Amino acid sequence: MMTRKYILLFLLLIVSVPNLYSQNGKSTFLIKFTDKNNSPFSIQFPEAFLSPRAIERRQRQGITIREDDLPVNPKYLNTLQSLGAEILVTSHWLNLVIIEISENVSIDDISQLACVREVVDAGYMRKGINVFVSGEPDLNIKPFFSGESFLQQPGKKILELNNVADSFDYGASWNQINMINGIPLHNMGFTGAGKIIAVLDAGFWRVDMLPVFDTLWAHDCILGVRNFVEHGGNVYDTTISQHGMMVLSVMGGNLPGEIVGTAPGASYYLIRTEDATAEYLLEEYYWIEGAEFADSVGADILNSSLGYTTFDNPIANHTYEDMDGQTCPVTLGADLAVSKGLIVCNSAGNYANGSWLYVGAPADGDSVLSIGAVDGSGNWASFSSIGPTYDDRIKPDIVAVGSGTVIASPLGGTWQGNGTSFSSPIIAGITACLWQAHPASGNMDIIHAIRTNSSRYSNPDYYIGYGIPDYADANNFLNISDKFKLEDLFNISVTPNPFTQDFFIRFYLTLPDQIIIEIFEVSGRQLFKKSLVAHSGLNIESINNLSALKRGFYYLKVRSKENVQIVRILKF
Repeated sequence: MMTRKYILLFLLLIVSVPNLYSQNGKSTFLIKFTDKNNSPFSIQFPEAFLSPRAIERRQRQGITIREDDLPVNPKYLNTLQSLGAEILVTSHWLNLVIIEISENVSIDDISQLACVREVVDAGYMRKGINVFVSGEPDLNIKPFFSGESFLQQPGKKILELNNVADSFDYGASWNQINMINGIPLHNMGFTGAGKIIAVLDAGFWRVDMLPVFDTLWAHDCILGVRNFVEHGGNVYDTTISQHGMMVLSVMGGNLPGEIVGTAPGASYYLIRTEDATAEYLLEEYYWIEGAEFADSVGADILNSSLGYTTFDNPIANHTYEDMDGQTCPVTLGADLAVSKGLIVCNSAGNYANGSWLYVGAPADGDSVLSIGAVDGSGNWASFSSIGPTYDDRIKPDIVAVGSGTVIASPLGGTWQGNGTSFSSPIIAGITACLWQAHPASGNMDIIHAIRTNSSRYSNPDYYIGYGIPDYADANNFLNISDKFKLEDLFNISVTPNPFTQDFFIRFYLTLPDQIIIEIFEVSGRQLFKKSLVAHSGLNIESINNLSALKRGFYYLKVRSKENVQIVRILKF
C-alpha cells in the first residue's frame, strides 16, 4: 500500500505534469469558468433552458431561479472547441466542463482565456487510467452540447390518476411494500400518477421488451431516455448493465401475481450515468449531468442506486473524511438537485461487510434521503452501509427491504436480489405516491414526514437510521399539516432565502408579545434559539453569524404564546 507521502507526491504530479495520464496521445482537463456573463440565456426567461414543469416545480415550492440554473455560456464552449478541445462533460450547476485535447493543442492557451478561472489536470478521472496498470480502451465519447432539447418526447404524457382496484395482486412483492405500509396509499388511488421519477443508473437492459414494463409502455409512462456515458448510445442494449432494469422494476414493474412496483402509475426518465465495466471519478460528473437533465425536464424524484468511494485508479479514491456532505462532486450535485425542489433517494451502499463500512457518496449528502437495507423480517442486512457521516450525522436516513427483494429477472418473471440498490427504489416509488397525495407540499416537507413517521425516529442509530418508515402514518401526518396552515399567522417573510450567513425576519403583530425564534435541522435537532419581546406592527429581527451552518435546508420556527409558524430556509 502506498504511504500518504507518496499519495501526496502523485497528487502534485497530477497538477504539474499535464500528460501524466494521457490516453492515445490525448489529455483530459477540468475547466472551471469565471462567470456566466454576456450569455444568451437569462434568469428572466427560464423557459429557454427549463421545461414548464421544471419552472412550475420551483414556483410551487417558492424556489427562485438562480445563476447556477443558467446553462454554461455557449460562447465559452465554442471558444474551447475552436481551440481544438473536445467537450466530454458540461455542468451548469458547477459552471465547468471536462475536455479532452490532443498533443498539438496548448493547455496554456486555454488557461489564459479570460473566461477560465481554473484548470485541473483530470486524466486520473478517466476510465482505464491506473497508476500501475493501463491499457483499457478509451471511452471515445463524442462531443455533446448541453443545449439539446430537454423536453418530453412527442406524444408522451404523464399518466393521469385512475381509479384502482381495492388492491393490486402483488404476489411475492407484497411484503416489501407492506413493511413500509405503502399498500393503503395504493388502495386510496395513489400509485405515483402525475409524478415523474428520474432513474440514474448503469443501463436499462431490455426495458423496451420485458413484459413487466408493459403497463408503463401502454400508458406512455417512459417519457424519455438519456445516455451520458456514450452519448447517443442505446440504454436498452443487451451488452450493457441489467442493473437499471432491475431497479426500475421495483418502482414501475407490474406483473400481476409476481411483482408490483411501489409506483406503478408514475412516469419515468431513464438516464445512464454509470459505466458498469469500470469505476472512475468521471462517472460522478456524468451523474451531475444526469441530475441536471432530470431537473430540466421537470422530474420530481431522482432515484440513484449508485455510490462512490474508491476507484480503479487509487489516486482518485475518496476517504471516510470526504463523507462530510460537502466534498465529493456527486454529493454537491445531489444537494443542488434537492435545492431545485427534487427529492433525491440514494442507496446507502453495500460496504458494511468490507473495510469501508460507511455510506458512500452521494448518500452522505445533507439533503439526500439515504436508504439502507433490511431483510424480509425487518432486521438490518449485514452488508448495508452504516453511519455516521464523517461530520457525525445520522445515515442512512431510513431503510427498506434490500435483502431478498423481489425484482424482475432478465429472463422474464422475477427473482430475488440483495443490495441497497433495491431498497432505494422501493422508497423512491412510494415517496412518489405520498407526494401525489400532497402535491402542495415541498420536497423537504415530504422528507420530514417520512423521517418523523419511521420506527426509530425518537432513537435513531447508525445501522438503520430513523428506521422503517410508515407511509400511511406519513400520509396522516401531512393531512394534519395540510389542515392547519400556519404560514399566515404572523405573515412572516425571510430575506434573503437562500442565505449565506445572515438573514432578516419580518413579521406583523397586532399586540406586543413574547416571541421565540428557533432553527432546527431537518432531523428535528435544535441548532439556534433566541427570545425577544416584539412590539405591535412591523417587526424586523436580524439573525446573524450563521456561517458555521452547513449548506442545506433548515426549519425556522417562530412562536408566541398563541401562534406558531414554521418556514423552510436554505443555507447556501
